[in-house]
Amino acid sequence: MQTILIIEDEQSIAELMRDYLEVNGFSSDIAATGTEGFEKAMANPYDLILLDLMLPGIDGLELCKALREKLDIPILMVTARKEDIDKIRGFDRGADDYIEKPFNPNELVARVKAHIARFNRLVNRDRPSSAIRIKGLEIDPLSRRVTVEGVEKPLTAKEFDLLLFLASHPNHVFTKEDLFDRLWGMESFGDLTTVTVHIRKIREKIETVPSTPEYIETIWGVGYRFKK
Repeated sequence: MQTILIIEDEQSIAELMRDYLEVNGFSSDIAATGTEGFEKAMANPYDLILLDLMLPGIDGLELCKALREKLDIPILMVTARKEDIDKIRGFDRGADDYIEKPFNPNELVARVKAHIARFNRLVNRDRPSSAIRIKGLEIDPLSRRVTVEGVEKPLTAKEFDLLLFLASHPNHVFTKEDLFDRLWGMESFGDLTTVTVHIRKIREKIETVPSTPEYIETIWGVGYRFKK
C-alpha cells in the first residue's frame, strides 16, 4: 500500500485529506508541525508528501527545500495563497505541484495518484539504461546523478527528470506545453510557470554561464531544445 505524509497544522483539513486518501486505498500519516513532518519524512518511506505552506515553526517553503535535499519523491504544496510568486518560490525549493485551499478532495486524490504514477513511470521504466555523456555533462539514469566536468550537481527529482528527458531527445524542440504534459501530465491542474522555473534552476546548476546556455537553449516563441 502506498503511503502519504500529510504535513498540515489544521487538524480538520489534515483529517479530511487522510479520510479521502484512505478511502482511495492509500495509507497516511499526519504531522502538525514542520519539525514533526521532517522527522517523520526522514524516518519512514513515503510515496508522496502533502505539505502545507503556512506551518508553525519552520516555514513550509524552507521545509520543502530541506525535504528536497534529502528525498526523491513528489512533494505537493497545499496553500490558501494564490499569488504566482508563492508558486514560483515553491517550485524553486523543489515542489512538484500546488493545490489551492479550499480544494476539492477528489481533485486532491486525483493529483496524488497522477504524481505517484508519473514518478514511478519516469523512475522505473521510461528512461535510458546507460549514462548520457555530452561534452562535460554526464547524466546517469540508474543512480540519478548529474555531473559537470566530474563535479556532481544536486538536482531535485523533477529537475532530473526534465533534464534527462531533454537530453534523451537531443536537437528536438519541445514547447512548454509538451514538457508540462510529459513531466507533470495534468494540464488542467497545473501552471506552465513551473516549466520555466525548472529550466532556469537546471541551467543555474549545469551551465557555466546560465544566460548563454551551452546545453539547454531557448527557441524564442516555441520552447526549448537540448543541444548535442
